[in-house]
Amino acid sequence: RARGRPAEMTVKLVQASLRHANGVQALRGVDLRIARGERVAIIGPSGAGKSSLLHVLASAVQPSGGELRVFDRLPWKLSGRQRQKLRARIGLIHQAPPIPPRLRVVTAVLAGKLGQWGLAKSLLNLLYPLDVPGARAELARLDLADKLFEQCQQLSGGQLQRVGIARVLYQSPELLLADEPVSAMDPVLADHTLSVLCRYADEQGVTLIS
Repeated sequence: RARGRPAEMTVKLVQASLRHANGVQALRGVDLRIARGERVAIIGPSGAGKSSLLHVLASAVQPSGGELRVFDRLPWKLSGRQRQKLRARIGLIHQAPPIPPRLRVVTAVLAGKLGQWGLAKSLLNLLYPLDVPGARAELARLDLADKLFEQCQQLSGGQLQRVGIARVLYQSPELLLADEPVSAMDPVLADHTLSVLCRYADEQGVTLIS
């Protein structure tokens, strides 16, 4: 960026808090500013609220208090349609990807674009995969191209995590959030997968928070 010019903020939290429906206080008074292109690791013990924080940043969960800005927008002040468009710019990699077990891998990966496609195109994609080469290319990054037409229920936990990552990479997000994305992988595969994510973030200039 130009010298002396302030960094463009991707996400900003001001005194954000989150209390779950069961009364558990997951976040309290969180202040956070992350600029475009930064790579940030969130470190803490189990139950510290890391997943809750990532879900708040993804605009998947509304904070109980404080302010969240993503791409200089206030997600929870937007209409539902506008918020959906904002979420299409955010990729959230889950520890356990929410993928139906009978779904084919190719369809699961192409689902990364559902937030950008219209209803008719999304329904058609369920019946006939619309971009097989694109899905294969993302799976190839993660050494899974040979699983393209298998059902997700046939995969191991680590393979399913990589399918979830391929789906988010196919989405082409501007903000990439990773919630323990390699927990089911062996150390060698986990290292390779994290390298893929970091390389993607560097090449595309996106913000990566994990």
